[in-house]
Amino acid sequence: MLKPIAEYILDLLSIARDTRANKEAIADLRKEVSQLALAVERISVELRSQREAERLEREKMMLRVENALLHFERQLPSGKQPKRLK
Repeated sequence: MLKPIAEYILDLLSIARDTRANKEAIADLRKEVSQLALAVERISVELRSQREAERLEREKMMLRVENALLHFERQLPSGKQPKRLK
């Protein structure tokens, strides 16, 4: 009769120990998830910043091309044909 009670008490102690270990593991996992969320947020901000920088760089490049074309057009002679000598 004492054996089932002893087994029951041992099972209860085992369950309590497992529960404690699980709570600690859950706390560790929550910290890890929080750190991962912060890392993802930093990466997201970095990507947005990089995209904006690339967009501005493309815009600058287009303005340079447009500027070069305008300078080139100014150097062209007028559209009138020169008079030919006879």
